[in-house]
This record gives sequence, structure tokens and C-alpha cells, in this order.
Amino acid sequence: MSTTVVGSPKAEARKVSLPAAIARLTSLDVFRGITIAAMILVNNSGDGRHTYWPLEHAAWNGWTPTDLIFPFFLFIVGMSMVFSFGGRTARGDSRRTLLLHALRRSAIIFALGIFLYAYPRFDWHTARIPGVLQRIAVVYLLTSLLVLYTGRVTRAIVTAVLLIGYWLLLTRVPVPSFGAGVLTMDGNLAGYLDRRLIYNHLWIAHRFDPEGMLSTIPAIATCLLGVFTGEWMRSARDSTRKMAGLFAGSAAGLIAGEIWNLWFPINKMLWTSSYVLFTAGLAMFLFGVCYWAIDVRGWRRWGVPFLIFGVNPLAIYFLASFVEKALYVHTVGGESLKNIIYERFFQPTFSDPYLASLAWSVSFVLVFFVVAWLFYRKQVYIRV
Repeated sequence: MSTTVVGSPKAEARKVSLPAAIARLTSLDVFRGITIAAMILVNNSGDGRHTYWPLEHAAWNGWTPTDLIFPFFLFIVGMSMVFSFGGRTARGDSRRTLLLHALRRSAIIFALGIFLYAYPRFDWHTARIPGVLQRIAVVYLLTSLLVLYTGRVTRAIVTAVLLIGYWLLLTRVPVPSFGAGVLTMDGNLAGYLDRRLIYNHLWIAHRFDPEGMLSTIPAIATCLLGVFTGEWMRSARDSTRKMAGLFAGSAAGLIAGEIWNLWFPINKMLWTSSYVLFTAGLAMFLFGVCYWAIDVRGWRRWGVPFLIFGVNPLAIYFLASFVEKALYVHTVGGESLKNIIYERFFQPTFSDPYLASLAWSVSFVLVFFVVAWLFYRKQVYIRV
């Protein structure tokens, strides 16, 4: 992990060597920031029993706004990779250098994810191994390999194989005691393999993990769809054609996802192929709106708070997740710090328990907006 302060010799050298035209899209940073802010919002409910439905995951099949956030982030990872690799290549980095960078970055992100789940006991016998950061790390590394060493046609074929192959695995391969195509939490193939291989290290102990091993396969396809979108946006086409392509791709993804949903339900927990197409379609649409508003129309002021989140995404996400965990596990008089703060300040202030829970979530976002703003104001960018 490195910290770059703009204005330092290192940062100035980078600014000189990296062409501004391909450095980044402001709309992409804003879209990333919206996603990070939403991640923090939905991950920090004040009271899990009183949470408005849009801030909760779907129980199983179907989706809520919360179920869109993680695939949006992986989609953005794919888009960002195109601009990052393109910029580094332009200043002379070799494929080997980029691969080593991807390996290092993935290892750090994976280790940070393990740390979050193991803290503070570090009981390696039961600590959760899969997780959000771990999936980001694995997907980023494997997608990097495909971007660096294959062409667009090959990547398109790989994307189709990942989606169709995953569908066939989950619907055709029988699971002991359940048979084939039983897509319940206990009867699906992804959960069965996780129980066989990482039994003690699952999100729902000994039962299921939404970031499990097999369901990482279609998550790679989510990132690859982001790569294709990034390549489209980095092309020499004018803004009108770029927007037309974004909205056409969005419509195709939404329609294909809904059609596939008839046979392979949209399901975030299983990261089904229909879910990949549907969420990629929505990501293209929302990014298209950001691109039109910010980079085409020049309406930038509304996006500044999200831009502040978006330029230090992993650092802010990690810090927010760590503080959430620390408040939960550390106690005073046998009661967690979170409960003490929540019950003494938030519950008495709001008579409606749902509003109290939402106020806690919003407060968490605001606290880490201040942290992100301090980084942004000092022009400190923490790179992994």
C-alpha cells in the first residue's frame, strides 16, 4: 500500500508522464464514490431488526437496491482497469510489470479482507475466509490476467463460457441428498462445495457463504463486462456514440437478465448468471447518466461529495468496515460500544426505530465522508 501526496516529487513525475486525456473519467470516479457511500450505508444498520427494505438484501431470489452495490463495484473495477492499464502502458510499463502490480495489489486486498474477519480474536480455525475484499482481490487478479494476455474476442468467449458454464453447473450437476438444480441455500452446488472445502470458515457457519468459491466464477464475468464498457469509453468515439452504446448495452443486459431469470433466478447470494447480466445492465445505465451529466453536460458540482469518496475507495471502505467491527466487538461492562452509543443517543432521539436505525447508517456515511474529505483536501491518495 502506498500513499501519494499530490505536489510531492513522486506525484509531479507521475502527472508529467501520464497523458491527462486517458488518466480517468470524472464520471467514473463519481459513480465509484456513489457505490462506496452506498456500501457504507447498507453495511451499518443501527438496528438489524428495524431496517428499511431498500437497505436490506433480498432474502434469496429477487433483488433490492442493496443487492446492486457489490456487482456495481466489480463492474467499476473492470472499467477502471482499462484506464489504469492504459495509462501505465502509455508511460512505458510492460505487461510483466502490470502483472506483478496486480499480484501485489490482489494479495494486499485479500489480506485486508482476512484481517477484517479475523479481528480481534484471530482464531484461524473458524475465521471467515471468503468475503467482499477477498472476492474483489481474486476477481481483480483473474480479470487482470485476461486483460493483459488475451484479446477482446477471447475475453467475450470467456465471459459467455463463465456465465453458461456456471448455469449448467448449478442446474445440471447433482448435489448429494438434493439432486440437480435445487437452488435453495442448502441444496445448491456452490454451497455444497463450500461446506466440503471450507466448512469452518463460512459466513453462515457450516452452511453457506455468499462470497463462496464457485460463485466467484460469474463474478469474474461481472468484472469483464466492466472491462468491455471501459474499452468502449476509452475509445475515440464521440460522446453521443458512447452514450448510445451505454444505453443500448444497458437495455440488452436488463432484458437478457430478466429472460434468463425465468430459468435461472436473479439471486445475489448465488451470483447467478441472470443476476450478472441484469446488474451489469443497470450499472451501464447509471454510469451513462453520470457520464451524460458530468462529462457531457458539465454539471459537476453535485458530484463533488461522491468524487471525494471515489478517489480513495478501498481505503475508506476498509476504514469504515474496521470501525464497524471494532464498535461491535469491543465492550464496556459487557455491552458493545455500538449498543452503548446507539441506545443512549440514537434511540432516545428518534421515536421511530426505523428512523433511528437509518440515522445511525447516515451518520456512519457522514463520518467517513469527513475522513475522505480530509484525504482529498490534503490531496492524499492511498493506493494499494
